[in-house]
Amino acid sequence: MVSDARAAAASVVDPELRVVTIGDLGIVRDVRAGADGRVTVTITPTYAGCPAMDVIRADIRAALAAAGHADAEVVTVLSPPWSTDHITDAGRAKLAATGIAPPEHTGTVTLALSPRCPLCGSPDTAQLSRFGSTACKALWRCRSCGEPFDQVKAY
Repeated sequence: MVSDARAAAASVVDPELRVVTIGDLGIVRDVRAGADGRVTVTITPTYAGCPAMDVIRADIRAALAAAGHADAEVVTVLSPPWSTDHITDAGRAKLAATGIAPPEHTGTVTLALSPRCPLCGSPDTAQLSRFGSTACKALWRCRSCGEPFDQVKAY
């Protein structure tokens, strides 16, 4: 029961990054079934002011209802905070494949002055704006191929 509920919740597409699911992003923190069989899904937003959270909660409830869990509860927690390290390798690949630069893993020691261009791979990029097409992305431009691209902000 819990595994099908987890799969249903994790399959919800992120409303701002339509190429990845909330499972890919690591937003789904926990899925439990109570003694009465009621499913509770715990999620953490990518940042505290994320405007998409109402849509995400509604989409999770709809996905759970479709999977036979009509009386599910969605709980939002802010601690521990979400970080870009929660994005799965599959999620990073999906972002890069659609021209959105995935953030570097912050759990390892790396020096990344700027993201690589997701289109040509060049590290010669420049930030155009701290704000991209959504609040969780920044706008960059590749100096090699000249193309603009979004980068998921590292948190």
